[in-house]
Amino acid sequence: MTTYVALLRGINVSGQKIIKMEHLRQIFEALPVHNVRTYIQSGNVLFEAEEQPTDILSAQIEQTLRDSLGYDVRTVVRSSEELAEVIGRNPYAGEEQGEKEKIYVTFLSALPSESNIAQLMTFKSEVDDFQVSGHEVYIRCRESYGKSIYSNNFMEKKLGVAATTRNWATVNKLLALAKA
Repeated sequence: MTTYVALLRGINVSGQKIIKMEHLRQIFEALPVHNVRTYIQSGNVLFEAEEQPTDILSAQIEQTLRDSLGYDVRTVVRSSEELAEVIGRNPYAGEEQGEKEKIYVTFLSALPSESNIAQLMTFKSEVDDFQVSGHEVYIRCRESYGKSIYSNNFMEKKLGVAATTRNWATVNKLLALAKA
């Protein structure tokens, strides 16, 4: 069995797509998965399943959520090993952070095209910074994510793929829970 983390996009945000975590666990338990756990209200679900491609798992989860809830919930899945690699690739590791600085990771549903990455690179900011690495975009916000131009919607539009963003503390906590 492999431990996976499903990152749901856009639930329980600003009163939209409200899903109680107990209900979410029940929906996941209808899938061929085991040991379902949730972490905070923003749509993080840990589970164990037979090893398989994460895009197949994402599609199965999205269909099950659509059938159960009546609306689409984009889902990005990473194995615990992939999540460890995401943490290990942090381009800002070892750099001193300012008092207000925070790191975020935007998890992409697919690899963006080179032309979309090139277009995104034209939006460099004096305030915040980002780096694309495989299926993730690392964002360093020097003031606040809420004020950054590098929102999840911005990344999706510029890169042409579905995405969901988590703060660095949540990414690390999810890995710790996946290894527990």
